[in-house]
Amino acid sequence: FCLCAFGIFNLYILIMLFRLYYSDAFGDGDNAADDTAALFEAIAGYGLGGSSVALFGRVGGGIYTKAADVGADLVGKVEYDLNEDDIRNPAVIADNVGDNVGDIAGMGADLFGSFAESSCAALVIAAQTGAIVSDDGNDAIWENWGYVSFPLVISCTGIIACFLTSFVATSTSHMELNEVEPKLKMQIMISTIIETILLFVVSMTLMPEQAHFAGYVVASGDGYTEESILVKNYYLFFSAAVGLWAGLGIGYVTEYYTSNQHRPTQVVAENCRTGAATNVIMGLALGYKSVIFPACAIAVAAYVSHSLAGFYGVSLAALGILSTLSICL
Repeated sequence: FCLCAFGIFNLYILIMLFRLYYSDAFGDGDNAADDTAALFEAIAGYGLGGSSVALFGRVGGGIYTKAADVGADLVGKVEYDLNEDDIRNPAVIADNVGDNVGDIAGMGADLFGSFAESSCAALVIAAQTGAIVSDDGNDAIWENWGYVSFPLVISCTGIIACFLTSFVATSTSHMELNEVEPKLKMQIMISTIIETILLFVVSMTLMPEQAHFAGYVVASGDGYTEESILVKNYYLFFSAAVGLWAGLGIGYVTEYYTSNQHRPTQVVAENCRTGAATNVIMGLALGYKSVIFPACAIAVAAYVSHSLAGFYGVSLAALGILSTLSICL
């Protein structure tokens, strides 16, 4: 929760600080459009900073500590016939450091980078999307603060949905080991349902009923012309929701192919009996097979969201995938 909350809070603070320099942003002056675009292009550096932290946390620290982790386990098993994480093995200290740096700190930094980049990308696209025509008259989308800030609203609703879902697991006083995994899967499903409801509420209440975005560039007899896209407020809801549910499906498929409770991982373990060659071949085969659904889900989400609201819709779908990041972590 702190990771996602700080990500949104820092992004908002940066926008307010940059507005002190780009004073014409979100205004109606002659330089308003250029200042608004420049402001959010500068904000994009926030996502780059998150990726830099992920690079050092995941690659720089994670790989070396993970090597110590694996080395500790191998030495204990081969030389002294000790179990993994046996307290009699002093190298377990390196093992625990590797788990924390690589799997916790590195993964958190990696996901923070993805979260920050998606939010910044959505803001940049919103600030540079072409003119819109609404019931209030002819405007540019960056003059409609609701469209520009809507990506941040999606992330905030995700934090609220995950916070409410967190009480599902904590309400159980005693739980067996085999009940943990189904409980976590149920949490992800509940948070997705709550987030879908919140997305519908904010889309229908905070956004204009309909507007025309400057969207597609098509060929014509005289060259190229720009065709507008009619975008209703529930189009924005479907754009974010399709990404949200695509993310849920990707999470479930990932869990199926990596959990020892399901057949794919058990097949890989069975192939270890016949040697390393069959183990590597089966692992590669299952790895290639496991990405079929995620690739198709992302493609469908991108196509549906782009058909509804152009690239602005694609950015909302990307945020929808990451909106339940708090509970997934």
